[in-house]
Amino acid sequence: MDFALFYLAAGSIAGFLAGLLGVGGGIVIVPILLFVFAAQHFPADQLMHIAVGTSLASVLFTSLVSLRTHHNRGAVKWDIVKRITPGILLGAFAATFLAAKLSTVLLRDFFIVFIFYVATRQLFNIQSKVSRSIPGGAGMFAAGGVIGAFSSLVGIGGGTLSVPFMTRCHIKLHDAIGTSAALGFPLALAGTLGYVLNGLAVRDLPCGSLGFVYLPALAGLVVASMLVAPYGVRAAHALPVSTLKKVFALFLYAIGIKLLFSAV
Repeated sequence: MDFALFYLAAGSIAGFLAGLLGVGGGIVIVPILLFVFAAQHFPADQLMHIAVGTSLASVLFTSLVSLRTHHNRGAVKWDIVKRITPGILLGAFAATFLAAKLSTVLLRDFFIVFIFYVATRQLFNIQSKVSRSIPGGAGMFAAGGVIGAFSSLVGIGGGTLSVPFMTRCHIKLHDAIGTSAALGFPLALAGTLGYVLNGLAVRDLPCGSLGFVYLPALAGLVVASMLVAPYGVRAAHALPVSTLKKVFALFLYAIGIKLLFSAV
């Protein structure tokens, strides 16, 4: 029961952040799952793989709720979704095979670097300079591949990378966040499939696992995140997001420091 409450709490935070900032709630889910799975004595050499796989699976559901709410507000650029999705699908799926070859330590260290990167951008409100228009077909495919691959390695919905990319290409912030929510579904679909397939042959995974996806944790994350995500979207249109970003950044720094000490 104690662990179930942690899953519900992580899902609530992730759902709210996904709607509010478009950063992908997985950046919060992964470290929480990492700590909880360690407390449950999951195999040490698979901890990060299960956390990332389960996080991506939860994004499947969170993104749908967030997507619907953003779409109803007219904040999804469907032409961009159609053009960048093929690259995202390939990048996210291919990256899971790389992740399966990496140790939990390497995956964790990569995540720590990533979390400090995101926290710094949020704290100092670093914005991508508007410098170009949306690229052509090859450029969009390449951008999607990079976004999909990096997001799949750290278990997020891709907003941390796709939102800056779109704002750099003259897309308004609210539209970039809404479009990012739409991109989260194909990214999570390809990534989840890859983590399931790569984990099927791994022995000694905890009971209740489907590959690298731990289903009991997924259930708690999904229930909470789907209930809370719409409130994050509403807050994005009503609250001083710049202030909330700074609070979120400090929270991420705290998580990153905790992970560093755990690593040491």
